[in-house]
Amino acid sequence: MNKKSFYLYGSILLCVMLSILFVQNNFYLYDDSIAEVVTVTLNEQQNANDPTINDRLFDQTLVGKLVNGEQKGELITLENTYSLSGAYDYEYKIGDKLFVSIQKNSGSDLRGTIDGPKRDTYVLAAAWLFIVTVLLVGKKSGWFSIVSLIINVLVLLLALTVYTNSENANLLLICSGLVFFFTITSLFLVSGNTEKTYAAILATLTGTFSALLIAFIVMQLTAEKGLRYEEMAFITRSPQKIFLASILVGSLGAVMDIAITITSSLYELYDKNNSIPLTDLRASGKEIGADIMGTMTNVLFFAYVSGSIPMILLYLKNGSTLGYTLSMNLSLELTRALVGSIGIVLTIPISIYTATYFIQKRRSHK
Repeated sequence: MNKKSFYLYGSILLCVMLSILFVQNNFYLYDDSIAEVVTVTLNEQQNANDPTINDRLFDQTLVGKLVNGEQKGELITLENTYSLSGAYDYEYKIGDKLFVSIQKNSGSDLRGTIDGPKRDTYVLAAAWLFIVTVLLVGKKSGWFSIVSLIINVLVLLLALTVYTNSENANLLLICSGLVFFFTITSLFLVSGNTEKTYAAILATLTGTFSALLIAFIVMQLTAEKGLRYEEMAFITRSPQKIFLASILVGSLGAVMDIAITITSSLYELYDKNNSIPLTDLRASGKEIGADIMGTMTNVLFFAYVSGSIPMILLYLKNGSTLGYTLSMNLSLELTRALVGSIGIVLTIPISIYTATYFIQKRRSHK
């Protein structure tokens, strides 16, 4: 490790330690009262002898020390009930930090209710783990990837804010603009202002909007039969447009990955051997595409379906049939995964022929 890398990694490590130390003691930044658990007493188990109840409940009496606010340093008594499943509750331990609502008794003792645990330290630790891993693996490209991610998240939040504050805004049109912005920003930051980047951008946009067009045509031809929009029932705007917008943004990530992977691979082969025939480049691109097509399709499927597992279990636990359960919870997710997979398949030949077209133009100018 050279001196420059030593200082860089040392600075990152120092930032990690200081930021975690700050978040662990940032109680004064919160308006809500926060208490640190100092003692825990486990009371009698509820429903222990009731065979009809599967999930046993446990009562805890907690004593916490207030760490912010006007009553900082005082002790507060809290009651907590938790289950073995932990689906909607928590088992608290000594040292946990909790948000609490104070309810002062007639006496001097403070009592209160628990609003939830303080989790910002764990969130920050997970974020730093991601950032450090990306920097170690990607180095300069990893840094630009993080910058691109931050920019894209901020722009997405801004766009959604504009949409929610405007009754006449078209979410599909907004997301179409976001796709252009995300694609151009991400690929330029990661790959730089190169011919390879232009080829990847063109392939990404073509593949993404082609998949959306196919999805729209099929939905029109089938009158959207089989799509269950019940999970969007609380939305006051057109669920069809919102669904199409989610398809567009959801497909972008996988399509962009395919496009830059194939484009970069073909340019790397060309840079190693400038005399390689275009037919051999296309054949290599097809082999690369065949290798990554199946894995990326599985990634999309698992990413979309995983979010529905809790609801599937809930439906099955309450006696719903398997067909009804899958129809209610997976119709939209499977459609998103299917459209994304179509985008992946389309992007492979698009990327191959786009990259070889730019390579052929480079040769003709020599």
